[in-house]
Amino acid sequence: MVNGRLRGDSYEDNKWDIRHKVWDYIENKNLANFPRPVHNRIPNFKGALEACSVLSNLEAFTKTTAVKVDPDKPLEGVRLAALQARKTLLVPTPRLKTGLFNKIVPPKGATKQVLHVCSTSQGIKEFGVPVGLEDSVQVNLVVIGSVAVSENGYRIGKGEGFADMEYAMMACMGAVCDSTVIVTIVHDCQVMDIPEKLIEDHDLTVDFILTPTRIIQTECKRPKPQGIIWSKLDTEVLTKIPILKKLRLLEQTAGKDVTLKTPPAGEYENNNLQEACQSKIQPELKCEPNCDPKSKQQYGHLTYEDDKHARFKDKFHICPSSTIYLGDIPARLRVSELKNLLKEQEAVPLRINWQGAQHRAFLRYADSARAEHALQVLKTSLLFPTCNANLYYAQINV
Repeated sequence: MVNGRLRGDSYEDNKWDIRHKVWDYIENKNLANFPRPVHNRIPNFKGALEACSVLSNLEAFTKTTAVKVDPDKPLEGVRLAALQARKTLLVPTPRLKTGLFNKIVPPKGATKQVLHVCSTSQGIKEFGVPVGLEDSVQVNLVVIGSVAVSENGYRIGKGEGFADMEYAMMACMGAVCDSTVIVTIVHDCQVMDIPEKLIEDHDLTVDFILTPTRIIQTECKRPKPQGIIWSKLDTEVLTKIPILKKLRLLEQTAGKDVTLKTPPAGEYENNNLQEACQSKIQPELKCEPNCDPKSKQQYGHLTYEDDKHARFKDKFHICPSSTIYLGDIPARLRVSELKNLLKEQEAVPLRINWQGAQHRAFLRYADSARAEHALQVLKTSLLFPTCNANLYYAQINV
């Protein structure tokens, strides 16, 4: 903190260092509304509505007929302003799972109260009409959330890359051009110095920063993404985001180079993962029984060997358990980030055995259905882009 301003320009700082500085500061100073904590989110900062209201004064807003606004909670005021101004409002589908955008179409004669509902996450689901790659759309204004942003237009999101990817996909569609204006809306404390060395070719920069107290025109000259950089993606990302497969096929048909990134050497294949776990890792997974609140005993090691289970089944009651092995966890990720993701997606396990030094974790679930849901959450989250996640079954003593 220098002169009341967060610093993100330390030579050693990386993007995750900066994210955690901002998240920690906002939490410690109680600068956010629900949802909390703000870690791994675009912070819903106090004063967001006031900052959003400034957008309607910008020429870029008054002149545009179509605006793309991210679904983040602090941008709710922007979505409402666009609907009230009768502009075409495009909102990305959650995690790009079911397509690219939803066009929000309020019912005829919608009151201000109904428009407010349309601007919320629930309204987006109820009043959204899918917009695909084949649809003709021209977007003159894009409003995105940020975790940190600099006065020269460099932006850091929450680390999943969706805002950058959405813009790149729009560029491929011809929906955006060099004159499209990019605006981000943040708390004043989120405006900080960001080293240029952290900004890559696929990162989206911004033209305007709106805060509760300031309007900052960045004059950023750095080129914005002109399309998807396929060499930075692998097949796993295409599996998580099906619309990318369709876009890649279209670009391949058009004669463009769509060669993907080569997987890292030594990466486990899913069908060999259980064998790798057996040969390299024999984790001690402990169980705190929840069927008997008086019982607080913890028993032995979980392995794949049936004979070990046989030794205990006469002595203790045995129940099935489903465990997810999560490997190759990036060094900068914390267990709190994993917990927040699982909580958001209603995939909280009975127990997490976090082994950060070994870059792995084990998540235990009471039944296979819950574990399968959690596995899908992990595999579709870009928070863990290089992780291996696989499900295996074991018996637990309770």
